[in-house]
Amino acid sequence: MRALLSITLVLFFGSAAVAQDQAAEPDEPITVSAELAAEKGCLSCHEGIEDFTQGVMMETIQAMGPDYGDPGGCVVCHGGTPSATTVEEAHSGSPGDLADFGPHTFYPDPGALWVADRSCGQCHDGYSERLMKSLMNTEAGKLQGNLWSWGVLDTHRSVYGNYSLVDEDGPDPIVGTDAYREYMIAYAEAHPDQLVTSMEQVPEVDVNAISEHPNLAGITYSRQQCQRCHVGVSGREKRGDFRGAGCSSCHVPYSNEGLYEGGDPMISKEQPGKLLVHTMQGSRKSKVTVGDLTYSGIPNESCSSCHNRGKRIGVSYQGIMEFPYGTPYDSQGNKQPALHTKNYLFIKDDLHHQVQSREGNPEGGMLCQDCHTTVDMHGDGNMPGTTLAQVEIECEDCHGTVGQFPWELPLGYGEEFQQDLAETPRGLAEDLTAEQYFAEVYDPQDGYLLTTRGNPLGNVVRSGDKVILHSASGLDFEVPVLKQIATDGTWKSPNAEVAMRSVGQHMESMECYACHADWAPQCYGCHITVDYSEGKTDIDWIANANARGEDGLTADYPLGTNGLTSKGKVSESRSYLRWEEPILGINGEGRVTPLMPGCQVITTVIDKDGNTIVHNETWMTPDAGGTKGLDHAAVQPHTAGREARTCESCHNNPKALGYGISGGRFLKGYEDGLTVDLETAMGDIIPQQTQMQSQPIPSLDHDLSRIVTEDGQQLVTVGSHWPLTGPLPQEMREKMERTGLCMGCHQNMTDEDVWGAVNSPRFVNNEEHQAVMDEAIHSLAEDRAAAQ
Repeated sequence: MRALLSITLVLFFGSAAVAQDQAAEPDEPITVSAELAAEKGCLSCHEGIEDFTQGVMMETIQAMGPDYGDPGGCVVCHGGTPSATTVEEAHSGSPGDLADFGPHTFYPDPGALWVADRSCGQCHDGYSERLMKSLMNTEAGKLQGNLWSWGVLDTHRSVYGNYSLVDEDGPDPIVGTDAYREYMIAYAEAHPDQLVTSMEQVPEVDVNAISEHPNLAGITYSRQQCQRCHVGVSGREKRGDFRGAGCSSCHVPYSNEGLYEGGDPMISKEQPGKLLVHTMQGSRKSKVTVGDLTYSGIPNESCSSCHNRGKRIGVSYQGIMEFPYGTPYDSQGNKQPALHTKNYLFIKDDLHHQVQSREGNPEGGMLCQDCHTTVDMHGDGNMPGTTLAQVEIECEDCHGTVGQFPWELPLGYGEEFQQDLAETPRGLAEDLTAEQYFAEVYDPQDGYLLTTRGNPLGNVVRSGDKVILHSASGLDFEVPVLKQIATDGTWKSPNAEVAMRSVGQHMESMECYACHADWAPQCYGCHITVDYSEGKTDIDWIANANARGEDGLTADYPLGTNGLTSKGKVSESRSYLRWEEPILGINGEGRVTPLMPGCQVITTVIDKDGNTIVHNETWMTPDAGGTKGLDHAAVQPHTAGREARTCESCHNNPKALGYGISGGRFLKGYEDGLTVDLETAMGDIIPQQTQMQSQPIPSLDHDLSRIVTEDGQQLVTVGSHWPLTGPLPQEMREKMERTGLCMGCHQNMTDEDVWGAVNSPRFVNNEEHQAVMDEAIHSLAEDRAAAQ
């Protein structure tokens, strides 16, 4: 949603997309007659544009419009002068009475965060304040994690954000139930570094200081590469990254191509950068029509326009991961069209995303918003420093455990932080919180389920001993409840019953997705060059975000401008990519979780005079007494499968334990580099004229997938936000490790008498093999019972 329209005032949020259309400007300025402007207002040019929504909201807007000279009501959200006869006049000012509480000037994108309190906020009071302080805007966790890996920060505290902000009312949330507010006040007291009351805008880099402090280049890296995905600015002008700002980031549809497909004759349908249609997407009651298709809810790809980097949970949920090849070729021999500037390989989408449903449920996948709450998305008025501090849900909130229904669990279950919880059941809610009434309101039946922090899940209800989830898409799903499965004995496999019911420690100490995450994107090694030599600059998203006009638009808004830049030019690449089952570690809550490579920064910095002052440097962090800043981060990969990972993939897998792929025995020699040419048997290079094939990384004496040694030495930083985060503890790894199990039986193959008595002359298949081991266990049990 961007820059100024070429014609006249556009209705509601849609103006942002039209605004960018420089090519659509006519040779002669378009004017309308005063009579037509008085009769139709904005629609004197934009007849055919879609109503922004339906129902009471649209009726209210249209009822207000005539009071300000605009029968269509566009002015209520956009401001402007609907009686004007020229573009310039129409796109300026605002009716006097409206300017007192609504738009005070023309807003090309009324959803922009910096004016949303006077547009969206006319009805949705408090949302812009919450969003302002949320991670969606501050990106405080991303900054803390990145600057930790670069050795710029040595504290778990969230010091920096995209903006300087103060939470003047302290840790008491402005939304939520009494139980939730009490929970979060205690949470803030227990975790003051991750739920802060103030943060500073991440500073500019003093280029003159780079020679002495080269790790400050990490700030340039953040400002130019990492901070573009927040709601204070507009989307990047790349395929898949088009979006609006603020409320429009999520609630206005943009396709990956960024082309308009609606009915406004003034909006170009050929220039990328436009909204798909001028209609709000939100809950089930907000219908969006594109051609012959009508949908409700916010499509997952809207979320992926930002969530395709960092933890990559958006694209991972869709089942895709970046890869370098771009194959298969199209009919012209071309690679894939770049999406989010990357090529993608489809691996396997999350079970919740899949169209194929479990038996008894309708076909169709779930949307991100079906699990994530208004607090998860908009915040609660506090200033979290990490995702964990803002997101209020756990898997058990809907699925329960094998021993307890969701409503029987205590508040806090799933995020214990190694503390004992009260045994009081959380129960159910009979009513919603005030802000939840803006969405679709469902019959609570026996009650709304609660999040682990005490807010009602407005779309998830109890019906007897069943749990029903109402998707914003219009589908209703019965949620599998573990206690009911255990009671009925309807396990899909003995593996599931053993893992979840017989080994109780699994449920008590592990995240559900430690087993159920099928895969995780693993981009090992982030090789970064920051070049400050003469003339090298790039887009600075913090400079853009903090350069705002009175219309709420930031400096990056006009198409083709890219906004403001800063000194330094970043380039980056990878060592290698993997996608299979991830390493396991401990997350901030103290539970076993998947890990994925975070900011594994290997840096080269060139100063303003063109001198390379560090080459392939890794920085040290204070983690575990001092480790390399090659971060592995705790993650919920959003790649859940119905069938969990196998027992062997953890208990017989050195990578899962943190020892590296195949125990870290490959990819050694980083520290020495590699020269490939004619050489002697002793390894001496024969030619005098040669060059190094692979440059050395002096501090890296192990594979990037290896985070801990077998005797417990932590090699790299694991997480940066939470004290409990780290590799699996030594005692846990020793209990888990079952490598070499095969030899427990097969070492006896060398004893012909023993092996001859049990061996079969024919091939023994897997089931028969398990039966032999089962018989051996029972025989041992009988012998021990007899001995007693």
